[in-house]
Amino acid sequence: MTLSIGSVAPDFTAETTQGPISFHDYLGDSYGILFSHPKDYTPVCTTELGYLAGLEDEFAKRNTKVIGLSVDPVGAHQGWLQDIKDVTGNDVNYPIIADHDLKVAKLYNMLPADAGETSDGRTAATNATVRTVYIVGPDKLIKAMLIYPMSSGRNFDEVLRLLDSIQLTAKHSVATPVNWKQGEDCIIVPSLSDDAAREKFPNGWKTVKPYLRTVPQPQEEAAEQKLEVPITQ
Repeated sequence: MTLSIGSVAPDFTAETTQGPISFHDYLGDSYGILFSHPKDYTPVCTTELGYLAGLEDEFAKRNTKVIGLSVDPVGAHQGWLQDIKDVTGNDVNYPIIADHDLKVAKLYNMLPADAGETSDGRTAATNATVRTVYIVGPDKLIKAMLIYPMSSGRNFDEVLRLLDSIQLTAKHSVATPVNWKQGEDCIIVPSLSDDAAREKFPNGWKTVKPYLRTVPQPQEEAAEQKLEVPITQ
């Protein structure tokens, strides 16, 4: 099965550093970040897991659960957690999947079906493709995938930015332009007609091109209080 944006995120049950977990049950009604690593005690991944642990409160604000995956058994993970704290100062409180039988890596298209059935004897180089970040929605559909080489540390500030953009689209029918940051103008999605947009954005919008209509970033508080924000239409 080939995965893409819009695919159902495959469900699975696996051992983790926090005991057995069923992925869909673990997510519940939350968004999810599933991010994978080729092997424990790899230098780039050590920095990544620790930095992500430091963002725990940020993901909680966004109703998002984090879960890691590494192609090693639980015992190896437990020792690695201390190294991660030593290097970054952060405790890893999210679960890390023990994918020692390679089932989840295969299920998520990160290793070929003929990769074998055990992590024994495998190196980080033979697992190099296990380096994907999946953002999964409460509907269990894949919203985004980011694939990195083993030598390049992932930018989890960018993952947060991407998550914010995805959640804005889900709630408010807006897209985000290039290099968008929190608080900046958004784009009304093209699928929303002008008539429908007037209902959703009664204060109007700026028409840059007929297909490019911008509005200030929608805010929950503003929507609830019906605050008026002057906009040139």
